[in-house]
Amino acid sequence: MSGRDGASDERGRLTADPFDYRVTKQGGVIVYRGGQAVMTVGGHDAARLVGALQSADDSQVQHLLARASGNYRRGNERS
Repeated sequence: MSGRDGASDERGRLTADPFDYRVTKQGGVIVYRGGQAVMTVGGHDAARLVGALQSADDSQVQHLLARASGNYRRGNERS
């Protein structure tokens, strides 16, 4: 099943090359993949993302970070 509530990682890319994140002192979120920063989220979007990340399990965290980075289900992630 795929979609907002039942998001899936059918190709296993989020487990093979997971996202990581760091919350800055100013409340922004820096999203990392492969050890490199791929996106910085700030403002209200960052506050909403931090709240969602705090209540999410590991799988949900990966999907939230993928969605925040803008590379969600496009197939353009590179190894």
